[in-house]
Amino acid sequence: MTLPDGKKTVGCKWVFTVKYNSDGSIERYKARLVAKGFTQTYGIDYSETFAPVAKLNTVRILLSLAANLDWPLHQLDVKNAFLNGDLEEEVYMDIPPGFEDKFGSNVCKLNKSLYGLKQSPRAWFEKFTYSMKKQGYIQGQADHTLFTKFSQDGKIVVLIVYVDDIVLTGDDIVEMARVKEKLALDFEIKDLGSMRYFLGMEVARSKDGIVVSQQKYILDLLKETGMSGCRPADTPMDPNAKLWEEGSVPVDTGRYQRLVGKLIYLSHTRPDIAFSVSVVSQFMHSSFEEHLEAVYRILRYLKANPGKGLFFKKTNERNVSIFTDADWAGSVTDRRSTSGYCTCVWGNLVTWRSKKQGVVARSSAEAEFRAMAQGICEGLWIHRVLEELKMKIELPLKLYSDSKAAISIAHNPVQHDRTKHIEIDRHFIKEKLDAGIICLPFVTSSQQTADILTKSLARPTFEHLIGKLGMIDIYAPT
Repeated sequence: MTLPDGKKTVGCKWVFTVKYNSDGSIERYKARLVAKGFTQTYGIDYSETFAPVAKLNTVRILLSLAANLDWPLHQLDVKNAFLNGDLEEEVYMDIPPGFEDKFGSNVCKLNKSLYGLKQSPRAWFEKFTYSMKKQGYIQGQADHTLFTKFSQDGKIVVLIVYVDDIVLTGDDIVEMARVKEKLALDFEIKDLGSMRYFLGMEVARSKDGIVVSQQKYILDLLKETGMSGCRPADTPMDPNAKLWEEGSVPVDTGRYQRLVGKLIYLSHTRPDIAFSVSVVSQFMHSSFEEHLEAVYRILRYLKANPGKGLFFKKTNERNVSIFTDADWAGSVTDRRSTSGYCTCVWGNLVTWRSKKQGVVARSSAEAEFRAMAQGICEGLWIHRVLEELKMKIELPLKLYSDSKAAISIAHNPVQHDRTKHIEIDRHFIKEKLDAGIICLPFVTSSQQTADILTKSLARPTFEHLIGKLGMIDIYAPT
């Protein structure tokens, strides 16, 4: 059509890619028309752009349930997912390159979304959600990308979507086959069979459980950085090293950021590097040689065991446990503390975090207390996810801490001078304790699993805690 007065067009271009098979042979040549979304104007040809993607924490919770309940895991892929979305705004686009002669001065008015438009992820997710709800699925509130359907006889189908990758699990085999057929009618679906490779994570399954690792990703990273032949390290960080903000020689910030970004993605299956990655990611904007050395140390550690991954085993446990710890005033630059927590669902590690606290703590009890509040929030979220899946949960959730002071502050409502400034956290924890949602058993520091998330440890302690996290290397020679 001709362009209406006062309207602007969005440019477009062709993107050509060569798709390869797993053995390296060429599968096909692919051309895709992509809109130049960076020329769009907010409020005119797009408004909202946010679209949720699956939380990897939720994916790990599902893996733990699947390992324990012997649920099959199927993976589906939606071909050209974004082309399914419907546009609400008026968007005009230039004629695709190579077709200008045919259409003259006319432009294209888009009815459906194209790759490259700012709103296309949102339009696709809305379309997918509509399709799932129409089939009687309930959208989760703790994670909006989780869809569940329960049958009369108590069976369940769970579906989680990450942009165009779908994981399907549950014990209602009939409904799983039906939903695959229905999705194939609505969208162009590729059934990839049982889950093997999801978002760069390799999934291996046996009768004992499920192992998730990122070996290929690590080997590619080592090759790319020229570290394939480096000398392996025992631990990801030197226990005695302290990183300051200022260093001797500045390094290329772009390269440093790309490397650390890849390590952040890697820590989705490697809690053993979570602390060291959180430390090196604090120097993203002004990085020096000492910081880059610390990154190389992590790579040398990964070289020692690239196949290590998370093991989701079958257990008889049906509870949720949380370990929280803090390293008081651990940061030499601003003396803030580091909190760390990890949570286990039905005996398997599912979520963990290592994060520098936002404010300076005046006592170790206060630092531990803040970490405790964060751990409780994570536990409550997991509780909500399991409730939505109608899984039985034994209350109270156990929150293990190695700080007797923090536990006694939580139990005793005495207004100490020490607790004035952490009043909100104190009331929050007390409320959950009184409601019987959590309990606070004491655990010795040597048994505190979250210790690995708050400080760099020497090899014996480090290896002991890795064992407690449930990490194994299925590629290691036996």
